[in-house]
Amino acid sequence: MAKRKGRGPTPKAEDRHWHAKRQKARAAKSAKRTGTPTAGPDGRPAKRSTEPRTSRPAGARRSDGESPELVTGRNPVVEALRAKVPGTALYVMSGGDDRVRESIQLAADRGIPLLETGKNELDRLTDGSVHQGIALQVKPYRYAHPDDFLKKNNPLIVALDGITDPRNLGAIVRSAAAFGAAGVVVPERRAAGVTAGAWKTSAGTLATTPVAQATNLTRQLKAYKQAGCFVAGLDARGETPISDIEVASGPFVLVVGSEGKGLGRLVADTCDLLVNIPMPGQAESLNAGVAAGISLYEISRLRA
Repeated sequence: MAKRKGRGPTPKAEDRHWHAKRQKARAAKSAKRTGTPTAGPDGRPAKRSTEPRTSRPAGARRSDGESPELVTGRNPVVEALRAKVPGTALYVMSGGDDRVRESIQLAADRGIPLLETGKNELDRLTDGSVHQGIALQVKPYRYAHPDDFLKKNNPLIVALDGITDPRNLGAIVRSAAAFGAAGVVVPERRAAGVTAGAWKTSAGTLATTPVAQATNLTRQLKAYKQAGCFVAGLDARGETPISDIEVASGPFVLVVGSEGKGLGRLVADTCDLLVNIPMPGQAESLNAGVAAGISLYEISRLRA
């Protein structure tokens, strides 16, 4: 793989998916987790399955939780770069259309290393994704600690329960940034994390509004209550309109659930109060990102 001149420094060896040490470590980890031997009885490497790999659509996420994420495809890559998603390397094949040329220019302007590669190498890097000759490597997100938000004066905190779409997470982070929230808390498991999709929807506000992960959301909400925060859950079962909670002027936690299931039972029971958004129209529910935005606006008016 050749590096184009004048496009910034080459990524560190440990940041490259194809580096031998990374591949060996990932293979050993995978074998330990699945019980698959890394070598046969004769000491030679075990043969790979001959079954065809299922291809993923353009822009699909490729991450094992430790390796950088890859955004693939011409539209997803150029959109990610326009949204200032923090890339660490841009892999491109020779040629391409206006979207590829714009991606190269955006990467160069931001000092993202540009690496020219062949089709076979890019196929291997993207692990079966439809890459269209281009892929953006995104560095893993560094999550904050939930208790960090308590260091803010009179904090407003947003906690999410059951939000699994990264685009909803990004939209909520954007609203949190607009209305002065200290940060957003998400569960570690069965919840959306900060991916390139979340970065794009947040319109870059993830760079200034932190996201924290809680091992147990219910326990974290109890910790916030012990620290003096009032915890309100946004739920259709709530009888109090969000605009009527004057206590929101103090340390406050707004808990937002999914559109379909709402808040989980334990989370709802932990809240000091369940609140709702009055909807005189015909819609029965709102998208979680929209509901969070409306609620944060109302809370910001009360805090003002």
